[in-house]
Amino acid sequence: MELWLTRAGSHGEFEQKFLDERRIYLTWDGLNANLAALDSRESLLEHLEEAYPDEKLKRLQNHSSQIWAFTKSMQNGDWVVLPSKKQPVVYVGRITGDYIHNPESPDPFFHWRTVDWFGLEIPRSHFGQDLLYSFGAFMTICRIRRNNALERLQAMYENGWKAESTKSLVKHTGNAVSGQADDISDDDSVEFNLADLAKQQVVALIEQKFKGHELTRLVASILKAQGYTVWQSPEGADGGADILASNGMMGFGSQTICVEVKSGTGTVDRPTVDKLLGAMSKFNADHGLFVAWGGFKQNVQKDMASSFFRLRLWSQDDLLNELFAVYDKLDDELKAQLPLKRVWTVVASED
Repeated sequence: MELWLTRAGSHGEFEQKFLDERRIYLTWDGLNANLAALDSRESLLEHLEEAYPDEKLKRLQNHSSQIWAFTKSMQNGDWVVLPSKKQPVVYVGRITGDYIHNPESPDPFFHWRTVDWFGLEIPRSHFGQDLLYSFGAFMTICRIRRNNALERLQAMYENGWKAESTKSLVKHTGNAVSGQADDISDDDSVEFNLADLAKQQVVALIEQKFKGHELTRLVASILKAQGYTVWQSPEGADGGADILASNGMMGFGSQTICVEVKSGTGTVDRPTVDKLLGAMSKFNADHGLFVAWGGFKQNVQKDMASSFFRLRLWSQDDLLNELFAVYDKLDDELKAQLPLKRVWTVVASED
């Protein structure tokens, strides 16, 4: 049994399709051929050279290793992890079907395997940092073998997907499992997304320094830096609003916002978001902002489309983006708690 990393588009644009249809897809545009008929890596590479004549050879070799793994190496019963690009969560599934090719499917969904998604919306913070490093590999499809990853995920599953404990890490962490010598990309041989690794360090620091009501203070500071006058509820029962904000002098502006902040790692459901809509009426606020550090349940974003002109939902990535945009304008005390520095690095390339 193996553990595989898979991604649902470079920006997570296919995540809901993967989950709703209980499948994983190859998402290479224009790749509409029965790959099961290709009997060697060399024949696959030749096909890719014909299909993508403008691509460089090294890039096609990289792609062929991932496509070969999907069509030939994955087996029924293997586990797959799908780190979300939209929420701070990870999905875990078990492959239940052989490789399927359907030339009548819409591009790029010609190739798939069926999956039983039995681990849904598991907070990223529940996984050891070394596992998150492997989840941050640049590859779209990658076999994960280092640090006994599969054994550790199986232990988490048996424990109800609770966070890995120190005792568990000591028990399960060891040398990478040795594997057969082939050309499939493993997490021991691929480059990692440095931007993602850096972001996870920021996430860890915020979770350490801004627990509970402190996250509300961070959100209030971001809104102040954006030019809003804010009122922040004292710690304890908030009466339905953690923050009230206005874009006018002394808070008397025309744009009034009622803000709710949830600092836990669990995902927020639709009824909880609906409570903010009620609080907006109570406080005579025209707009609402729901900040959920742990993200939102599936379909909440789609369900709330009817409230688009009144309500905004910030998950972890949204909050980080807003933080980075105004960091230089934050007060010195907060920056001392959250010391960050912008750096330049070379962008990794497959070419």
